[in-house]
Amino acid sequence: MGLAKRAPGPGGAVDTPRFDAVIVGGGPAGLTAAIYLGRFRRRCLVVDGSESRLGWIPITHNHPGFPDGVAGAKLLARMKAQAERYGASIRAGSVGAIRRAKDGFAVEVDGAPVAAPFVILATGAKDAPPPLPDLFDAVQKGLIRICPICDAYEVIDQAIGVIGEGPHGAREALFLADYSDRVSLIHLGHAAHLDAAARAALARAGVTVVESAVREVMVEDGRIAALCHADGERREFDTLYSALGMTARADLATALGAEVSDGGCLVVGQHQMTSVEGLYAAGDVVRGLNQISIAQAEGAIAATDIHNRLRCSAQPAT
Repeated sequence: MGLAKRAPGPGGAVDTPRFDAVIVGGGPAGLTAAIYLGRFRRRCLVVDGSESRLGWIPITHNHPGFPDGVAGAKLLARMKAQAERYGASIRAGSVGAIRRAKDGFAVEVDGAPVAAPFVILATGAKDAPPPLPDLFDAVQKGLIRICPICDAYEVIDQAIGVIGEGPHGAREALFLADYSDRVSLIHLGHAAHLDAAARAALARAGVTVVESAVREVMVEDGRIAALCHADGERREFDTLYSALGMTARADLATALGAEVSDGGCLVVGQHQMTSVEGLYAAGDVVRGLNQISIAQAEGAIAATDIHNRLRCSAQPAT
C-alpha cells in the first residue's frame, strides 16, 4: 500500500507519482499521521527533513507510556519503523513548494513533483537558539533545557537560570518558580521590555532578575556557570532554560494563503485543516502546547479526516 501510482503523461508516458496524502515533516505529528494512513490502507509519502525538535531531547519522562523515560531519537526511530511497517513511504528530503493543482496539490520534493489530493504540514517550529557554545551537547547533558512543561519536574529544587526577555521570559521564570525557590531570570532585552507588573510578580515569586546579557558560559563539574556583561559576576546554575521563543515553519502554507495567528502559527479547524481546502497542519507549526502527545493526537485527527473524506469522495484516489 505504500507505493505511489504514477499518473500517465502525454502519449501514455509515466509522469508524476501520486499519493493519497503527502506529509511534510517526519516528527511525532507527521509519523503518527503516516501510521494512521498506512493502517487505513492509504498511500502516503512522508518527506522528512530531519529537523524535528524531538531529535534534540536526550530523554523525556513526560510522554505517556514510558515511566522510565524515552530518548527523543529512539522514539522517532520506533515511530518511523511502525509507519513503514504499515506501508508508508518515508523519504529524506525537503519540500521546496506546494502548489494548487486541478485535483489537489503538486508538491515539489527535492525539485521533482509528486501529487496528492491532501497535504499534511508537520513542519514544526525552530527555536531561537541561546547565545551559548556547544548547544547540542549541552542540551544532551541536561544543562540547557527548552521546555519546562516537559521537564521542570526533573529540576525540582535546583538552581535554575532562565535566559529570556519581556513577558515570555517572565512567564517561563514564574512557571519554574513552582518547582524551585532558586530561579533567576537573565533578562537579555531592554529594561523597558519588562514592565512593572511583571517585575512585581517575579519579586513575589522570589525570582531574581539579572539585567544583563550572557558574556560567557562554562561547564564545570556537571554545572553551568554564566558570566554576565554588566557586572562580570559569575553565576552558577544546575540548568539553564532558553525562553527566547520559536518560529513556526509555516512558509509553505502561507505561500498558499493559509491563515496564521498573531504568533505566526497556522490556524486550523477541529479536524486540523487550515484555511486552505485540503491542506492540514499538525504539531508545533499549529498554535498549542508544543507537546509530543499533542502533536501525535493532531496527526491522528488529520489522517482520520483525510481517510474519511477519501471514502466519501465520488472519485477517491486510486
